[in-house]
Amino acid sequence: MSIPENGRELPHQDAPRAERCEDVKKTVRVVAAILRREDGKIFATQRGYGEYKDGWEFPGGKIEPGETPQQALIREIREELAAEITVGALLTTVEYDYPAFHLSMDCFWAELVPGEELHLLEHESAKWVTLQELETLAWLPADVEVVKAIVYNGGI
Repeated sequence: MSIPENGRELPHQDAPRAERCEDVKKTVRVVAAILRREDGKIFATQRGYGEYKDGWEFPGGKIEPGETPQQALIREIREELAAEITVGALLTTVEYDYPAFHLSMDCFWAELVPGEELHLLEHESAKWVTLQELETLAWLPADVEVVKAIVYNGGI
């Protein structure tokens, strides 16, 4: 409430808003592993639940408070695939607007620790694909951007 020079209070007025609260999307920060084998094949997983069930994606998940993206990725791969990985360089960060939220996804190159095997605990299906096969899968919208970055970089 403001008080003018004459000392009388003015009625309270809300400041104009630049945008409405319901127009602001929640940002969800996630990580994804671009798991690559020595033969150059890349690991793709098929989502087994939710609105985007059956879409192809790179494994990963939400970053928890206090975690670095790399720590989150190691944890998520343990939870989803029961495997240990080595996290490499950041390939890309995808910013994508889904209808209900904004996704910010850090995508890292990664490799299985020698002797590790992948076990599907959450996904419907998975496969190792060549660079050429990557573009033939029905990727989730944000993951399409990751595929473009992989192809642009020649899979390296």
